[in-house]
Amino acid sequence: MARVVGWAAVVFSVVYVLSDLIELAQGGFSTVQLVLTYAAEAAIPLFVPGLWAVQRRWAIVGTRVGALGLAGSIGYAYAYVFFTGTVLYSLIERSRDWTDLLAHVEPWMTVHGAVMVVAGVCLGIAVARAGVFPRWSGYALAAGVVLVAATNSAPDPLRTVAATIRAAAFVGMGVASLRLGGRAGRVSG
Repeated sequence: MARVVGWAAVVFSVVYVLSDLIELAQGGFSTVQLVLTYAAEAAIPLFVPGLWAVQRRWAIVGTRVGALGLAGSIGYAYAYVFFTGTVLYSLIERSRDWTDLLAHVEPWMTVHGAVMVVAGVCLGIAVARAGVFPRWSGYALAAGVVLVAATNSAPDPLRTVAATIRAAAFVGMGVASLRLGGRAGRVSG
């Protein structure tokens, strides 16, 4: 499981950043860009709880992975079920850009953005406390979700930087998960 979760975290986080860079380069949404965003966001509700499970499996007794990390991963996954739906809305309604999308999905975007921030901070703290994945990845996740919320109405380049910090956190967790999966294979093989 650690390998599958690790690859998903790495690949879909990179796809997410690629989608943001395409959006930035073309000055708005396109079908190809939104399909990439959809793929990346649809994977998040699957790999984020998986990262929690891998972390829990490898945690040393006494570390604080437990309830805080579980609540964070479930809340984060829930928020991205909603966000994935907004991408479908954008595809169907042919939203031009982020501002156009927000005009149609507020106040629900703000509500789910708040869930994402609280859940992401909780998960980030749990990752940093547990020390199974690199502590920096937990801190980067917490900082990244706060920055994503803070740059919600900022120019596209700033929003892209914020999202990249968050994605880097998941890449770091994914690489750590891959390493743990490799270690498990050598032990049992």
